[in-house]
Amino acid sequence: MADGDTIFANSSGSPPAAIAVIRISGARAHDAAERLAGPLPPPRRAAVRKLKGSDGLLLDEALVLRFDSPASATGEDLVELHCHGGRAVVAAVLAALSTFPHCRLAEPGEFTRRALSAGRIDLTEAEGLADLLEAETEAKRRAAMGVAGGGLRRLIAGWRERVVGLSAQAEAAIDYVGDEDETALDTGALVTAARELADEWKGWLARPRSDVLRRGARVVLAGPPNSGKSSLLNALAGEERAIVADEAGTTRDVIEVPLAIGGLPIVLVDTAGIRPTDQHVERIGVERALVQVDFADVVLWLGNEESRPTHPRVIPIHAQADVRPGPPPDRIAVSVVTGEGLTSLLHAIRRFVETVVPPEDQLALNQRHADLLEQAAGALEGVSTDLVILAEQLRQARSLLDKITGRSGTEEMLDALFSRYCLGK
Repeated sequence: MADGDTIFANSSGSPPAAIAVIRISGARAHDAAERLAGPLPPPRRAAVRKLKGSDGLLLDEALVLRFDSPASATGEDLVELHCHGGRAVVAAVLAALSTFPHCRLAEPGEFTRRALSAGRIDLTEAEGLADLLEAETEAKRRAAMGVAGGGLRRLIAGWRERVVGLSAQAEAAIDYVGDEDETALDTGALVTAARELADEWKGWLARPRSDVLRRGARVVLAGPPNSGKSSLLNALAGEERAIVADEAGTTRDVIEVPLAIGGLPIVLVDTAGIRPTDQHVERIGVERALVQVDFADVVLWLGNEESRPTHPRVIPIHAQADVRPGPPPDRIAVSVVTGEGLTSLLHAIRRFVETVVPPEDQLALNQRHADLLEQAAGALEGVSTDLVILAEQLRQARSLLDKITGRSGTEEMLDALFSRYCLGK
């Protein structure tokens, strides 16, 4: 990636479409757009222009919007060309832009990365935007909107302001360390305030993570062979995703089916029947099934009570209710043949999933945020009454908060984030 390059890309998805929005950003964005469209309109005023290639031939007639640095999405000079969305039109405009000096096709996420570098957004907002672009359910969309809209940035900015204030007091108290009357009260107040802040962070760490929404809550079907797991997965999925046969041990590997229940994303996971076996391949399947149970958010258990896994969220199921005697009172009777119990089971799954996903309209941390916030809380563990040590603890906490918002961080983490973006973002 060359510094100072002007970048361009189709930002509105793959053609054909009614409209295609081509973005140009960088120091030569206005010049490149003028070569195509002639004189540009005033900033933030739309105007219709004829787009022409270097040979003077008409490419398209487009709506042109100009944005001047730093008041643009990327913090750079930026132009949007709202063209007709045919494949040939888009290809022709992009080809014309590629012939201009220092202009090149944008890399995935490069527009947003430039916005981050220019301070138009912070890292949490960039992560929220990536989640919003990937959102497939209403719950994912709501959670991503809160972060992309700056909710988490404002929360962390408030925490950082408090830490900076405490640090300033600690540094000032160090300057007056010879005067005990000057520092005694301040030290006690600082220690108390730092402990309260750490306790507040621990409260946030106890909340459900937003990662569950992005990946989907894992709902694992488990039990012995021929207990009806695969049939139940097919019934819940509404299609034949797993092989069903009378022969025991048909399922040897893990089968995953993403679904949404009431707007909540889940991943149904079918597993091998759990039983002792001497067959090498089946034994591998059983081992994988046990691992899936350990990492499940919810377990649908189709086995007997004696073999029930020790998991905090287990839904015991009495499968094949159309041919088996009445179920125990604590089990949901289900028949994939008659449809009995399927609605009740879906309601039970939703109730459990709601306990592991963030509540509606509540900000949530992802795993990266939580790991750094946990370290920040740890930095304030056992807060010292020694002012020099306390000042260092506060400095460490502030540095970790800065890593959450991207004030400090690593290029590798940024590369991983922006690889999730499309070209036009």
